[in-house]
Amino acid sequence: MHSFTEENYIKAIYKLSGNGRDGVNTNAIADALDTRAASVTDMLRKLSTKGLVDYVKYKGVSLTEAGERIALQVIRKHRLWEVFLVEKLRFNWDEVHEVAEELEHVSSELLTRRLDEFLGYPQFDPHGDPIPSESGELKLKPQKLLAEMDVQDSGVVVGVNDSQPLFLQYLDKMGIFLGAKVKVLDKIPYDSSLEISIENKKNLVVSSEVARNIFLSA
Repeated sequence: MHSFTEENYIKAIYKLSGNGRDGVNTNAIADALDTRAASVTDMLRKLSTKGLVDYVKYKGVSLTEAGERIALQVIRKHRLWEVFLVEKLRFNWDEVHEVAEELEHVSSELLTRRLDEFLGYPQFDPHGDPIPSESGELKLKPQKLLAEMDVQDSGVVVGVNDSQPLFLQYLDKMGIFLGAKVKVLDKIPYDSSLEISIENKKNLVVSSEVARNIFLSA
């Protein structure tokens, strides 16, 4: 049994490292969790004692196999709850993150299993992120950022790189959603913005920043 704070640290290290095994510095963790570097150091020592991280002062921290398993289980619960909130309670995709942040710490493995079964064993959350299986496996979609697409390339929106509410609300306003077919009509050299069509019905221009946060099927 691990505390909410310990699980949040483990999850943050996993996300910052990309896969849990690359080294992450304490300042990056402090920024991600909005806390002081000294507090991070204290927690890393505690997690190291429990065998959940490999920590060497001034050299960063990485997750052990045990730590990675915990990170994947927390992420699994978070993303399953997001699916539940959107599909069953009719939350919008920009409303679910903070609620799921609370629910991800419910420790009952049986509840997580029953939730997965109730939802029909979904493989991706409402933002297109893969949901780890009970054994920690991730099914990844071949995907490419919209910003990397060439003129006349097309694909289906399969995920977002930014799940903050303001960005998701912007996508809703623009009519961009998971499953939407997008085609690149033009690239503007001045600022790298893109003219795109959505579902062959609506043309619009998106900034390079927006294009760097939308994943399309490769």
